[in-house]
Amino acid sequence: MIIPGMPDTSQLRLTDWGVIRAHGTDAASFLHGQLTQDFALLDRDHARLAGFCTAKGRLLASMVGWRGGDDEILLALPAETLAATLKRLSMFVLRAKCKLTDASAEFAVYGLLGAPAADAWSLQRDDAGVLIALPGAGRALRIQPAQAPAPAGDAISPDDWAWAEATAGMAWVRGATVEAFVPQMINFEVLGGVNFKKGCYPGQEIVARSQYRGTLKRRLQVFETDAAATIGQEIFHSDDPEQPAGIVAGAGQRDGRTRLTAEIKLAALDGGSLHLGSATGAPLQPHALPYDIPPQD
Repeated sequence: MIIPGMPDTSQLRLTDWGVIRAHGTDAASFLHGQLTQDFALLDRDHARLAGFCTAKGRLLASMVGWRGGDDEILLALPAETLAATLKRLSMFVLRAKCKLTDASAEFAVYGLLGAPAADAWSLQRDDAGVLIALPGAGRALRIQPAQAPAPAGDAISPDDWAWAEATAGMAWVRGATVEAFVPQMINFEVLGGVNFKKGCYPGQEIVARSQYRGTLKRRLQVFETDAAATIGQEIFHSDDPEQPAGIVAGAGQRDGRTRLTAEIKLAALDGGSLHLGSATGAPLQPHALPYDIPPQD
């Protein structure tokens, strides 16, 4: 993905991200039983988008996982959810041969725009780290030792990166949105974050029911507005000023405009208008998702 006005290749150190290390002979099987994705069959050429849910299927965190060294899986995720995720996962280790630690000080996480085209979640390795392709053409995560030189490319701003994330129709669980979403509410299964064939994990029954019983009434959508938006900010419909119709999941500004992702009631898209903060707030203009949402049966 190339943003107009940006250089062909650009990068941003994601200082608001961290890394959890899972090490031990049971690391993959332990994570397989806790997260929404299949880690038992994870190879060295791919990463996994995954979520960590409550028993009620609500996302506590979202992350990208890949194989590191021997008996090691690394998880990159927003730092504001890392400590709570590490603590909660550690509660379930019990007799598993898996040690979980905060490895954030060892790694630098970069977001890249204009990276070589590759299938989402494919992984390339070199002596200095890994490059993980993200949804959205030319987007990638680069994870490397903390003291290694920055990747090639001009630096971009956090807003440029957030704009590209929103354009790709992708949102991460942040502090303000912990437990706000079942995975499908942020299109997690469409983006490759849920495996419906794997075994049980916390919240699996709720996630599966949302998928197969046609009960999903909310989805992630992309919008633009002239006002600044913050993650966790409520969105209201013009015909229902008392009850929020959705919540901002991610937002970035460019040239006085904001492009954002928001989890929205599907019924609120049928008519009227959506507004930021209140029913009389800044209007939101829909922006097309770059992927298709499968119809519910």
